[in-house]
Amino acid sequence: MTETNMQVAQGQFNMQRFPIEKNQKLRAWDAADEYLLNDLAAKLKRVENPRILIINDNFGTLAVALHAFSPYCISDSFISLTSTAENLAQNKLPENGAQLLTSLQQPDGEFDFILIKAPKTVAYLEDTLIRLQARLKPDTQLIVAGMVKNLPASVWRTVELLVGPTAPSRAVKKARLIYAQPDSQRNILANPYPVTYQLENTDYQISNHANVFSHKSLDIGTRFFLQHLPQDNKYRQVVDLGCGNGVVGLIFAANNSGAQLHFIDESYMAVASAQLNFERAFPARKASYTASDALRDLSPDSVDLVLCNPPFHQQTSIGCHIAMRMFQQAKNVLRSEGELWVIGNRHLGYQTSLKKYFPTVELVASNVKFIILKASC
Repeated sequence: MTETNMQVAQGQFNMQRFPIEKNQKLRAWDAADEYLLNDLAAKLKRVENPRILIINDNFGTLAVALHAFSPYCISDSFISLTSTAENLAQNKLPENGAQLLTSLQQPDGEFDFILIKAPKTVAYLEDTLIRLQARLKPDTQLIVAGMVKNLPASVWRTVELLVGPTAPSRAVKKARLIYAQPDSQRNILANPYPVTYQLENTDYQISNHANVFSHKSLDIGTRFFLQHLPQDNKYRQVVDLGCGNGVVGLIFAANNSGAQLHFIDESYMAVASAQLNFERAFPARKASYTASDALRDLSPDSVDLVLCNPPFHQQTSIGCHIAMRMFQQAKNVLRSEGELWVIGNRHLGYQTSLKKYFPTVELVASNVKFIILKASC
């Protein structure tokens, strides 16, 4: 049974991972969350009416525990912000217990405490710290928390470069905190994101915000998928699901002029990148761009084709549950003759998973690493 009762210095809270999955085994928090909250308890008492900014709080753990201070919370994840709101509600806390912002938004003013859960990529951390420069004051206490395995030397170097001197805590339950002191002489760097490159064998310019997968070049899985995308005028309403920078939908649109594209991802930076790229490639063409939990906002029987390269991780947790939810939701929104095209690593066994939802699953193409499948209603 999944543990949901979190006991920290700020109190006892009931925390869930959203969306709730059947037979969920993972907690909504980790040892780094516990460590950070317990470490903060005494520090907060020494500051009158502290302003707190929380970044990359996976399921709202930090926001719920610190709700008494009405912290601001920034995340690139739609699911993270939704989870924060849901966890506040289920703990019977007020909606304004946290001020929720996307990764492309910034609060006003300076903060006494800036709390960052270490992200998966240094690029996203770099972008975050550059955006935060105006939020820092000389005595801001900036703390990066993470499991030791998620705090490589590159994280330390990035924090020292963009904030100031760092000091480590001791490790507790394989978690560690990095304390950073703002350096008044630090260089304020120009933000290099979004990064732009020319898509190979095309004239298209592709721009990627910092938290987009493979933000500097085309990844090998997408390259293989692009070589085998369907071409047929029967596809009118088409979804690029888990769109990332939108290059799959963009290339499909280039070869299927009558299709209307819908770009969906749970990352706000991904959706913003997809919109930038598609509108630059086709300035007169309409499309929709949505940050959401897969296809939950679409109506049944409304889509002809779903193109999908499912992620097999959520934050730092690995598993196929996101792909399964995508497959199930695709079945619900596709029309009677609709199709779901999926690319994935061969070892993930998507053939078996797709057969749980679709009567027909066909092999489109494969190589030593990837497999492309067509599932039909």
